[in-house]
Amino acid sequence: MADGIDSIAWLQQLAGRIDRLHDRTEIEAALDDVEYLVEVLDPELQPAAYQLIEILNRRLAQTT
Repeated sequence: MADGIDSIAWLQQLAGRIDRLHDRTEIEAALDDVEYLVEVLDPELQPAAYQLIEILNRRLAQTT
């Protein structure tokens, strides 16, 4: 994830493509990005990020 990225737009983009993430490496990369991003998000946006983290963790568990 690049510096200066629009956090809200990035979360929306990830949410829109989350069903297309099947490879463990892709899921882990997205999860790492969201976990980093949640630390710098405004508190009112954090619940959406935590929801994506939960979904990504479930998808990751399904790949093992």
